[in-house]
Amino acid sequence: MKAVVFHGVGDIRLDDVREPKIKEPTDAIVRLTASAICGTDLHFVRGTMSGMKPGTILGHEGVGVVEELGKDVRNLRKGDRVVVASTIACGTCSYCRAGYQSQCDKNPNGKQAGTAFFGGPIQTGPFDGLQAEFARVPFAHVGLVKLPDGVSDDQAILLSDIFPTGYFGAEIAEITPGDTVAVFGCGPVGLFAIVSAQMLGADRVLAIDTVPSRLDMARALGAEVIDYNEEDPIETIQRLTDGIGVDRAIDAVGVDANRPHAGPAKVSREDKKEADRMVEQVAPRTNEDGDNWHPGDAPSQALTWAVEALAKAGTLSIIGVYPPQMKWFPIGIAMSRNLTVNMGNCPHRRFIPKLLDLVASGVVDPTKILTNREPLVSVIDAYKAFDRRMPGWVKVELAPPSAPAKKAA
Repeated sequence: MKAVVFHGVGDIRLDDVREPKIKEPTDAIVRLTASAICGTDLHFVRGTMSGMKPGTILGHEGVGVVEELGKDVRNLRKGDRVVVASTIACGTCSYCRAGYQSQCDKNPNGKQAGTAFFGGPIQTGPFDGLQAEFARVPFAHVGLVKLPDGVSDDQAILLSDIFPTGYFGAEIAEITPGDTVAVFGCGPVGLFAIVSAQMLGADRVLAIDTVPSRLDMARALGAEVIDYNEEDPIETIQRLTDGIGVDRAIDAVGVDANRPHAGPAKVSREDKKEADRMVEQVAPRTNEDGDNWHPGDAPSQALTWAVEALAKAGTLSIIGVYPPQMKWFPIGIAMSRNLTVNMGNCPHRRFIPKLLDLVASGVVDPTKILTNREPLVSVIDAYKAFDRRMPGWVKVELAPPSAPAKKAA
């Protein structure tokens, strides 16, 4: 089958690989009808998340049809349409039963692994991912959620990871009705964090980014947008909140954050040197190719801004991905203001059924954030366009060879 395979930092390829087989009685084989490219995938290619094993199939977002079931998968049938939860969870350990499926004790790499997910580094398994024609799904009775007929692949692919992650970010931000919320990063997860903050009752959402198409989409969702290359985001937030700051802040960027390169927030020479030192430690191995695969040039920028934007006794939610070697956090400011900090990897399986109901009933249309649907055979070009943040490339769905490509809604 065709699959997107990691060969090294800056080196991904569309390869012919063997189709997966059932290995455990709780496995399923799914024929993928849609997958997607995520910002987390870019961390591996840029070198800001280490530990990737060459030969690993990438991708942790998938929708498909059940082709084969292990004998202990008793809630599904061959032919069912399903969405795949991005994180791998057994459903029986104490963490899964408590709703922390992203900390499953029986994941492919054991109790000390933390989060296990498809297409991730060695410490999460590794386990082959979903940017392929077929995939083996462990603990399929938990990790696969059956789709109703009225939910399309375009809608369902956004329920595999980014909508649940955005909702999780809003939930752990402890948003209450009337709150003012700042969302740093208007990529796909940040956009769903905006939607989710509104669902939880936020009165105002301030969205910080610099990519015009992403800011346009955030504005269309009802957020008040701030371009950090046009104005100082902290000064603007203080002005818009009468010097109080926001009640909640969500970091939806992670380690590949960039610093301002223009405008009043442009960093000093000394700050640039410090950011460069951080990049060297966070991403000791890179493999840039022209305009592609460049790590973010200020790994702690979103974290720092999020802390500085908060009012006293506010809450910071961190859902942007950071590697173990990331060690910079403005703890002094956070402590002096009595801030609450919540963070982590989304337990997708906890949220998918609830969000699926909202989509099926028409309450939420997640496809507003889907901008591109590309054939799997064009995946490398799609990766490069998404990596460069090309205009209009916000969320990219991948269609297998058997499914025709089409323009996303």
